[in-house]
Amino acid sequence: MNRKSMLIGAIVIALLIGFFAGRGLMSPDIEHGPQPAAPGATAEREILYWVAPMDPNYRRDEPGKSPMGMDLVPVYADEVDTQPGVVRIDPTVVNNLGVRTVPAERGYLPRLIDTVGYVQFDEDTVQHVHTRVEGWVETLVTKATGDPVERGQLLFELYSPTLVNAQEEFLTAMRSNNERLISASEERLRSLGLDESGIARLRQEGKSRRLTRFYAPTDGVIANLGVREGIFVTPATEVMSIAKMDSVWVLAEIFERQAGWVEQGQPASVQLDYLPGKVFEGVVDYVYPELDATSRTLTVRIRFDNEDQVLRPNMFARVVIEAQGFGPVVHVPRQAVIRGGSVDRVVVALGDGRYRAQPVTLGIESGDRMAIRRGIRAGDEVVVSGQFLIDSESNIGAAMQRLEPES
Repeated sequence: MNRKSMLIGAIVIALLIGFFAGRGLMSPDIEHGPQPAAPGATAEREILYWVAPMDPNYRRDEPGKSPMGMDLVPVYADEVDTQPGVVRIDPTVVNNLGVRTVPAERGYLPRLIDTVGYVQFDEDTVQHVHTRVEGWVETLVTKATGDPVERGQLLFELYSPTLVNAQEEFLTAMRSNNERLISASEERLRSLGLDESGIARLRQEGKSRRLTRFYAPTDGVIANLGVREGIFVTPATEVMSIAKMDSVWVLAEIFERQAGWVEQGQPASVQLDYLPGKVFEGVVDYVYPELDATSRTLTVRIRFDNEDQVLRPNMFARVVIEAQGFGPVVHVPRQAVIRGGSVDRVVVALGDGRYRAQPVTLGIESGDRMAIRRGIRAGDEVVVSGQFLIDSESNIGAAMQRLEPES
């Protein structure tokens, strides 16, 4: 009997406990859902930026309308981890990978054209040496390309029957004392290429010479030598060309996509491999009107004084032309951009070990900077070292799973 009374009492106590517990679970606060957040709680949440509801890549720093006319929605700092593509990396892994970030900047971006060029003779100083009669080069004094010459220096001697006959005719006119005939014979000698010193010698000696001498018309070096001793030449034969070295050209090649940037008068700098640290400053002297059909490049000419003759023809040169600036625009280091077949992107550091691959629309490339037309804003931290490991061939989610340390 005592055992029955104890069992009945335990059952009654259990029923009472269940009843009161049920009333607690059915309190008004729970029946109607959780209590609303205290006033001001939402305001305390940090808003990172505002995005378009239909296009998360359209971001703004303040509320507004999307291109489709819809209200922009805020993105809170505590919601970033829930967005697609946002992952975390353990700080130890970040340190081991050598991940380095820099902020995106906004401002004017100079259009720096970084290209190559070649040193050439200043064609304004090049003089070509031809004969005006047919003949044979019997004596060649300057026998190698690159030999220096001075104005009035003997270059070669030519045997020409036409010149020998013209000299005899002049001497015959001299003996006749016919001024009209003398003048005509003298003009014929000039037209055949005999200089004033040769005519004066002919008057003084009264005897023709078998070989006619040709002298250098200017100082310089032999830029091209087209004959050898004994060769037969005609007026169409270029015997040699002489160029000065106190002024040279640097011909730079500009990519077709940059052809609209360059114009005459822009500052340019040139560096040579054999003179490290030496920078030659100049300006664009001329922009050629035609592109090269093979290389699809535009040639521009830069003129430099070369009194000390350190710039030598056919030398390879690194050329930087400073074109008109562009902007203001958001720009990042060039190495921060990951180029894809259809989408270009950068890896943005969100803080607290969080990263996201952000698609971007690229602008111009200037030196080591790249303009970003759409996708990020000034001040965003972009990854410039280790971004390819984080992105891992455009699959950032899979890459993060491999990079996260095991728990």
